[in-house]
Order: sequence, then C-alpha cells, then structure tokens
Amino acid sequence: MTPSWTVPEWPAPPGVRVLSTWRGGGVSDGSYASLNLGGHVGDAAAAVAENRSRLRRAAGLPGEPVWLRQVHGTAVADLDVPGTGESGADAAVTRQPGRVCAILTADCLPLVFATPEGDRVGAAHAGWRGLAEGVIEAAVRVLEVPPERLLVWLGPAIGPLHFEVGAEVREVLLKRDLGAEAAFVPNARGRFMADLYALARRRLCALGVSRIFGGDECTYARADRYFSYRRDGVTGRQATLIWLENR
Repeated sequence: MTPSWTVPEWPAPPGVRVLSTWRGGGVSDGSYASLNLGGHVGDAAAAVAENRSRLRRAAGLPGEPVWLRQVHGTAVADLDVPGTGESGADAAVTRQPGRVCAILTADCLPLVFATPEGDRVGAAHAGWRGLAEGVIEAAVRVLEVPPERLLVWLGPAIGPLHFEVGAEVREVLLKRDLGAEAAFVPNARGRFMADLYALARRRLCALGVSRIFGGDECTYARADRYFSYRRDGVTGRQATLIWLENR
C-alpha cells in the first residue's frame, strides 16, 4: 500500500498544491499504524522518517516539508526567513515555490490559505486553544494579503458530534467571539458539543474572508482514514501540506 490523501475541491490556481494525508500506506504499527507523520508522539523515529520519505516520493513533493514544533500558540513561521519557527510555531507562510508548509493534526483543525494569483500560501493549526488565542488572525496578518482576496480550505478535524468541551473552554472561546453561542450545544453530561468548523468560519468571516471551502470531514468518525486523539488517546498524526509549484 502506498500513501493516500485528500486533494481539496476549491478554486485555487493551478500552481497551488494541497494534500491532506490519510493514515494508511506507512510502516508504523500498533497505535500509530500506519502513516504516522508526527515525530513527537512516541512512535519509533525510524518509522516516522520512513513514513515521511514515502509521502515525499508518492506525492512528488519539491522538498522536505517544514515540520513545525507546534505548541497550540499563535506564532507564524515565515519559511522564506531561515530559522523562523524553530522555537515553536502553529502556522507557516511562504512566497517561494518549492517550500512546503506542513501542519500535523489528530483532531485539531488544519487550515490552508492561498491567493487567487498563486503568489503566496500558508497553513495554520487551530485547536480550541489556537482559536482562542488568535492563530487564524495571526496567519492572515503575516500573509499580508487583504483578507477578502484569500481562499481558505478547512481540512479534516473533529466534528461537532464528537468534540465535547467543558463550560470553561466555551467561556474562553466566547470571550473573543460573543456571537458564537450557536457553535456550542449542551449535552446530557452538563457539557457542550463544540463545532470547531463553525468557530473557525466565524473568525475568518470577521476578518473579511468569504471564500471558505471544506470543513466536512470528521477525524473522530473516520477511524479507517484518520488518527484521532479524542478517540484513541495514544495515536499518530496526519499532515496537511500546501506549497507553490516550481515554475
């Protein structure tokens, strides 16, 4: 088996390439089976290296993706500046063809950004902490593009039927977006089911972004396709990649 992935249906220009990996086609075993791309989750380093190599070959990537040290924050790595993001970042941008932005997830929301002209792209990692802190806003700011011109695709994340949060998480998220009450549905346990996709769309719309695509895959519900931390605890990570083709 070789690595497989989703290619989004969105109106990005031909020179913009995006893929979001599935969990099959790698060499990891046990809880990490099989295409675990995360080197920080307890999997054997040699297996992760082989998985990344397999993905690079199968997808014809122009170079090794820049694997950020994600910390659930708002730092944005400009991949055109050497060394940026080495201290920890949850988003990346580039204007240079051949530089691959990579976001690792196992329930958190990966977002990718592109301009209609295909002259710059970016990606962000947004769990509830990142949303609360403003990682989407930070990524849009560093892209230095009027938000209304941006195209955004929302990759696979935990869906609203499975993302349970406490009242304290709801309060943190509502502080920054007072109109987001509808994204939280009370459940029988006195907690809330949160719609991560709806929360992200609200943040994007507030910035002026209207061309938003994706947001219809649930990592928790698709054990055959995705790793899910909420579902499995110890597990691997899938990757969402975006890059500009070499001209």
